[in-house]
Amino acid sequence: MALDLDSIGKPIGPLVKEYDWKDVVLYALGVGAGFDDLDYVYEKELKVIPSYSISAAFEFLMTSALNSQANLGGILHGEQEIIFHAPIPPEGTISTEGQITHMYDRGEGKGALVVSQADSVHDNGETLFTNIFTLFCRKDGGFGGEAPPKVDWERPERDPDFVEDATPTEDQPLVYRLSGDIFALHVDPAFAKASGFEKPIMHGLCTFGYACRAVVRHLFPGEPERMTRYRTRFSRPLYPGVPIQTRIWTTGDTEAVFQVVNGETGEVVIDHGVVEWLDDAGLAQREKRRGGIRYDDRVAVVTGAGGGLGRSYALELASRGAKVVVNDLGGARDGAGDGSARPADEVVAEIVAAGGEAVANHDSVSTPEGGQAIVDTAIEAFGRIDILINNAGILRDKTLVKMPAEDWDAVRSVHLDGAYFVTRPAFIQMKQQGYGRIVMTTSAAGLFGNFGQTNYSAAKLGLVGLMNTLKLEGRKYGVKVNTVAPLAMTRLTEDILPPNLQERLTPEFVTPLVLYLCAEGCPVSGGIYNAGAGFFNRAAIVSGPGLVLGDGGVASPEDVAGSWEDIRSLDGAEEYNDAMALLGPMIDALEGKPRKAAGGAPAKEEPAPDAGGGLSPADVFAAMPDHFVADAAAGVDVVFQYKLSGDGGGEWYTAIADQTCTVGDGLHDKPTTTILMDAGDFVSLIQGKLDAMAAFTTGKLKIEGDLMKSQLIEKLFKF
Repeated sequence: MALDLDSIGKPIGPLVKEYDWKDVVLYALGVGAGFDDLDYVYEKELKVIPSYSISAAFEFLMTSALNSQANLGGILHGEQEIIFHAPIPPEGTISTEGQITHMYDRGEGKGALVVSQADSVHDNGETLFTNIFTLFCRKDGGFGGEAPPKVDWERPERDPDFVEDATPTEDQPLVYRLSGDIFALHVDPAFAKASGFEKPIMHGLCTFGYACRAVVRHLFPGEPERMTRYRTRFSRPLYPGVPIQTRIWTTGDTEAVFQVVNGETGEVVIDHGVVEWLDDAGLAQREKRRGGIRYDDRVAVVTGAGGGLGRSYALELASRGAKVVVNDLGGARDGAGDGSARPADEVVAEIVAAGGEAVANHDSVSTPEGGQAIVDTAIEAFGRIDILINNAGILRDKTLVKMPAEDWDAVRSVHLDGAYFVTRPAFIQMKQQGYGRIVMTTSAAGLFGNFGQTNYSAAKLGLVGLMNTLKLEGRKYGVKVNTVAPLAMTRLTEDILPPNLQERLTPEFVTPLVLYLCAEGCPVSGGIYNAGAGFFNRAAIVSGPGLVLGDGGVASPEDVAGSWEDIRSLDGAEEYNDAMALLGPMIDALEGKPRKAAGGAPAKEEPAPDAGGGLSPADVFAAMPDHFVADAAAGVDVVFQYKLSGDGGGEWYTAIADQTCTVGDGLHDKPTTTILMDAGDFVSLIQGKLDAMAAFTTGKLKIEGDLMKSQLIEKLFKF
């Protein structure tokens, strides 16, 4: 039977598939996920492996094969490409439509290619992905058609940036086929032998799924929704139970290429791998393209939401799909009184009347028990917490001389302590689920000062400090923390703002910025933003360039006075991501080095550090046992993994236990701390030519794992 060329362009579909979390988990198990990939197999915080999109279109793929009239005994999956348009929800109904687009002839005895393309749309109205299937029809070549186009692909001529080993079980196809690809070649021994194989082979798409997990793990861990493109070519068949290795090379900030090889023979089984993904700015842009920022399935807690800014935040979040906990003690502006349930209850009623979901909470933020109860309300009502807006506040304005201690304590306990009491239990939940958005509320009074508000100003600037550290602690868990300084006419500000501004100084003019900081696509963490009357800008804490005084000794007050203008100058001022980064320019200045530009990059390009008379990292590690300081290792049990790039680079580890040191090549199973550096920089560091702190703050030294344990290296080894 010859290929049916008339099938090109004929519509296929719509083909409809309903799925729920069990289908998503079954697919994940079929491509090797387990306890190491809990996000893919546990319904509590379920994420979808991007390659699951294939399972939504299996019926389309089989229909394409049948419509093409290809000889089914000679069909193999040749290539696969997926373009992702939106994140894949963990349940719903997907409708797929498309057509066969091309049939290419490779020549008599060389087979043919049948290419089809399909778009899949979720019942939420979003087009989720486009699949481009290429079937290699081994027994259908020689019909006189167009030759297939050449696809350009090359990988860098260097070792892979990432390598992941895996071993599918001998029964892997039996699990994978339950997701829909029930082609007999992968289960029927007789059919496999008739097709020229010793026994049933792995689904190419199963190996494809293994590789997809690997690239997500190494390129954008924990965020599969970032993937925008995934393309492969299936080069050779693979039998179940044979180990595989995915090798990944980054080629740009959001691009990489990869291959999958047979772990026994080294043969490439998946080739021409391409993966592309979104950076933070791209995520934000996609939110806009998706028809607006939404918070469907997100749970938000807004403190002080019984009126003013908090009410506005709660109403807008609910209107965009969020489930909201409306917290408000219902007390007076100065925090006096027993409070009232009415403000929070009325906002909840307003949300419910508009078709949203919300519950009220009347606990005070100013105690640990109250903060925990607020978060518990979200968990009990909705099962999670994704967004926290710390908005609750009171005012007790007096000049410092007239301010009694109880007024200082009351304002601090609501604004600063209250944010801590609610944020801590919320952050614990967000860390466990790998996602969160937290907004602190500061004030111009805190950033710049305001007469008669020492208590309020101190508490509000304290929130900036809380944010600055929490942004670092939340980074690896997908938790972003920002701070907004709103200017709005609320009951807290009605006495201090000019009447002519009241018309535009309403909470609604602040809300857009706060909601953006709560969005999934928000690209920033650790920012301070002013908002009011439709005006928005960013505030920042910066440090001027400064200079070194004292000629190597302790400077005098007269030295300071003589250089005062240079000390106070902000020309070329920079902001720093953390306290450690601030030390970099100081160290450079003390060592007489050129001053660094923002972000740690040299102001002018510097020559690469001298590796030191031909000394290599291999030489260093060979000599390490001789330079180990056993007396400094009492009670130390640690493994340092070194991953060195560039000329002379490689992988080594040092394991310290019982005051002994073992040096090994390659990767350790359980490293405590991983050091990532250029090989030349590493040698310079060991020789004392490169300061460790300067290397860390300028990005030459990167540390994964236990950061604090890395400080032991200089004590344990003396060169």
